[in-house]
Amino acid sequence: MNADSSTKKLTGKQARFLRGLGHKLQPVVMIGKQEVSDEVVAAVDEALEIHELIKVKLQEGCLTDRRDVAEQLAGATGSAVAQVLGKTILLYRASEEPTIKLP
Repeated sequence: MNADSSTKKLTGKQARFLRGLGHKLQPVVMIGKQEVSDEVVAAVDEALEIHELIKVKLQEGCLTDRRDVAEQLAGATGSAVAQVLGKTILLYRASEEPTIKLP
């Protein structure tokens, strides 16, 4: 896992671009009662490695604030939070050979 001590920041233009790309995505990781566990972080890290841009869905059992969950996941995976909308979090991390070109 390549975790950073701080989360990466996106410019407004980059975040808007990623939100547009993320609109059609389906959630690939679900977070429930177990909150942000090592298994969840590993699943998010693996999904980011494959897809670069992913949606994470918070289920009813997750009692932690959605913005806190987003920051925890971003910090643990070295990714950037592109959006927190309702119970859905959009995360981005460029891969070694990025397929998404940020503006």
